[in-house]
Amino acid sequence: MTFTEFLPLGLFMITLVLGMPIGFSLLATGAIGIYLNIGYMPMMGILQSEPYRHTASFLLPTIPLFILMAEFLARGTVVRDMFRSAFAFFGHLRGGLALAAVAANVGFAALSGSSTAAAAAMARISVPEMRRFGYDDRLSLGTVAIAGTLAIMIPPSLGLIIYGILTEMSIGRLFIAAIIPGMLSAAGFVISILVWVRREPEIAPSVARASWGERRATLLPVAPALLLVVFIAGAIYSGAATPTEAAAIGASSALLISVIFGGLRSRGSIDALRSSVRTTAMIFTIIIGAMVFGKFLALTRMPQELLEAIVAMDLPGFVVIAILIAMYLILGCFLDQLAIILLTLPLTFPLVVGLGYDPIWFGIVLTKTSEIGMVTPPLGLNSFVVSGATNTPVERTFAGVWRFLIGDFIVLLLLLLVPSLSLWLPELWYGPMSH
Repeated sequence: MTFTEFLPLGLFMITLVLGMPIGFSLLATGAIGIYLNIGYMPMMGILQSEPYRHTASFLLPTIPLFILMAEFLARGTVVRDMFRSAFAFFGHLRGGLALAAVAANVGFAALSGSSTAAAAAMARISVPEMRRFGYDDRLSLGTVAIAGTLAIMIPPSLGLIIYGILTEMSIGRLFIAAIIPGMLSAAGFVISILVWVRREPEIAPSVARASWGERRATLLPVAPALLLVVFIAGAIYSGAATPTEAAAIGASSALLISVIFGGLRSRGSIDALRSSVRTTAMIFTIIIGAMVFGKFLALTRMPQELLEAIVAMDLPGFVVIAILIAMYLILGCFLDQLAIILLTLPLTFPLVVGLGYDPIWFGIVLTKTSEIGMVTPPLGLNSFVVSGATNTPVERTFAGVWRFLIGDFIVLLLLLLVPSLSLWLPELWYGPMSH
């Protein structure tokens, strides 16, 4: 590795350790790398033209629109109503409040696409309820943190949107490919809860059973949001609307639903807009920074050299995939999911496709490994979000999360060994993908 390659990479690691935001770190060190390799004027030309060229995409507005949809719903009572409905159906079971949190997260994941938004909203709603009924904090905090990651997998996933844009894969195909893995992940969380409360019954006291009349009454407030999920999914999967158009309809419909049924008022709407702008600015800064850093990598030919080196080693494909999975699990402990995707795809995607693996399958596997990284120490973002929302030491959340990771790793192994879990639905719906 030459000095012009080593210095930017070293500076990138140093700036991350010092706490510089990942987007600015990628932008600054990528610009330095471009300067060292081709000079000042070419660097300025890239910085002037490339950010606009890469962000002026018809698909990228999908990201802020789905974020806005989630914020409108979270600022009203829709998320609380989802939890109450799930509580009415599952609350009487041993560990039922934790099961209700998982069920509510499945519903909110189908409306948000943001793991941190799901974790923060559900932490404020479900953790106080679980504490009121005597649930152990390890169970309540761990459940909310891990269940929030479902928003990474269950459509509309922001991670899958970014993956589809960068790799030019069909976002609709990625979304439908994620349905079975998302449901398997939720099932894994449910099984983990049932096993845990069976071994330690004292951590989840019993709750009185709700009547069928009470259960039916809880469905009415969440019906508009559930219909919105069905409409958005149907519009995307049928081809009646592009993901961007569906996201625009979803955001405007979420505003109407939250105002009419969810008690959203002007202050909540303004807060939702502000939060959406902050989150969107963060994501687009990472996108621009990763684009500049990727340009630096392309100039050095590091991706091609890495691919050639691995091919020369003549390793079996499954060994290469195992190495990549280990790398992503380690990166997930330190970096945000979107940053990982943007930073590594220029290196890993050509390698995986070159080895003959399906790019849709790889997108789902990559998303699953990122999901695991969202809760693992030392920088499991969801764990910190839940702890911050409930004013609880993060160590207590980590103490609850690890019990769910066994099920997560089993699901990841299934996705690796049985690709049809990811590919059957998109091939059934869209037909085989041409290569």
